[in-house]
Parts: sequence; C-alpha cells; structure tokens
Amino acid sequence: MDVAEERRFREFVASRSPALMRLGYLLTGGDQHAAEDLLQTVLARAAARWERVDDPEPYVRRAMYREQVSWWRRAARRPETVVPEAPDVPGRDDTHAAELKLVLRRALARLTARQRAALVLRFFADLPEAEVAQIMGCSVGTVRSTVHRSLARLRVLAPELADLDSASRPSIKEVQS
Repeated sequence: MDVAEERRFREFVASRSPALMRLGYLLTGGDQHAAEDLLQTVLARAAARWERVDDPEPYVRRAMYREQVSWWRRAARRPETVVPEAPDVPGRDDTHAAELKLVLRRALARLTARQRAALVLRFFADLPEAEVAQIMGCSVGTVRSTVHRSLARLRVLAPELADLDSASRPSIKEVQS
C-alpha cells in the first residue's frame, strides 16, 4: 500500500470506527469483545485489499455481515457447552430509555441471527432495502419479508414495548448509547 492509500485507510478507520463498532456490537448480539474482534478482522482484510476498494463504507459493512455469518455457522457446528445461567440483575435505573434498552436487547437476542442482522442494517444503520439486500446477498423482497417477520416476532417477544407511550419513548440514538 502506498503512502496516499495508507493515509486514506487511516482516515477512514479514524472517522468511521465508532459507527462500525456500533454496527458490530449489534451484529454480535451485544457482545463488545466479539464486536471488537469482528471489526478488527474485517479492517485487517480490508487493508490488504484497500487499493481495490472504491467505496469503503458499504464494502466494510458487507464484509462485517459476511464475517459474522461465518462465525454463526462455525458456532452452530461446535457442540454446545452447558454453563449455569448468570443472574440477570440490572442496576437501578428508572428511566424509560434504560427499560427500553434492556427489553429490546433481550428481545433482539432471541431473534435469529438473520432477523437481527436485517433489523440492524435496516433500522440502526438506516440503510435502504436495496443496500441491505446487497449486503445480505438476497432480494429486496426477502429483506422486506424478513424485516416484517422480525418486527412481528419482536412484538410477540416484547409486548411491553408497545405499552410505552410515544411521548416518553426515546429515539433510536438514545437507545444506542
């Protein structure tokens, strides 16, 4: 990689890492360490091909999604290890944002990896359906039906989300933090 391309890569990493880290966090089901590993793996691979990358943002997003799918598939082939369930005792926080965050996190964790990825790419990353379809390697219609079914499943898994009145409901940006 020549000096100009290296500078371009460093600038991309510096400016887009926080957003890509949040995307990785959601793709990995809320595992900070796995999100860091995912982003680092993808950026290392992108650095090797950087001179051939025309539009880095979609390239890295697509690579993150595909790498996460590979990890899910490898994990599905490994035998499951049974461990005692850790107690779920959140700290006291009476704000609606904290309540929503916990409920939403648990509900998202119960979705399939594909459903969670479709919702994350469509609503968190705010990508159009066509770009989500391209990243996931499927048609726009499949994205629409997956998102529709995923939202319906979220309504079943977390009916308390509907009980929060819209005036006190935090924005998606508040839930992300």
